[in-house]
Amino acid sequence: MEAKVKYVDGLQFVGEASSGHAIVMDGDTKFGGANTAVRPTELLLIGLGGCSGMDVISILKKKKQDVKGLEINVKGQKAESYPQKFTDITIEFVVKGRNLSEEAVKRAVDLSMGKYCSVKATLEGCAQITFSYRIVEE
Repeated sequence: MEAKVKYVDGLQFVGEASSGHAIVMDGDTKFGGANTAVRPTELLLIGLGGCSGMDVISILKKKKQDVKGLEINVKGQKAESYPQKFTDITIEFVVKGRNLSEEAVKRAVDLSMGKYCSVKATLEGCAQITFSYRIVEE
């Protein structure tokens, strides 16, 4: 796996992954950016949510659960002093569907967080990561 990040202008960069997909990043105007795109630190939280979400959906589908939607709310708390790394990250999985088994949802979330999510595993030891889930009947 590889990535290339190219400077555009101001604080704007374009990152391209070895898969061929690209994403634009930019900074806040107070730091010289133009506020045209997502921040790199926001991408970290988005990556964590996406990685774990793919796990949870895959597991629930294998368990034949009638999932109609999944939202992953990820919140990060950053340190005051530089490098202002994330110190605490909370993840809430909101699983929507019909007649979902709470046991299946809990197991899917636990498996993602404890075994499968490589982004979470990479961040362990750097930030305190807590997670929860909620089931919404549709």
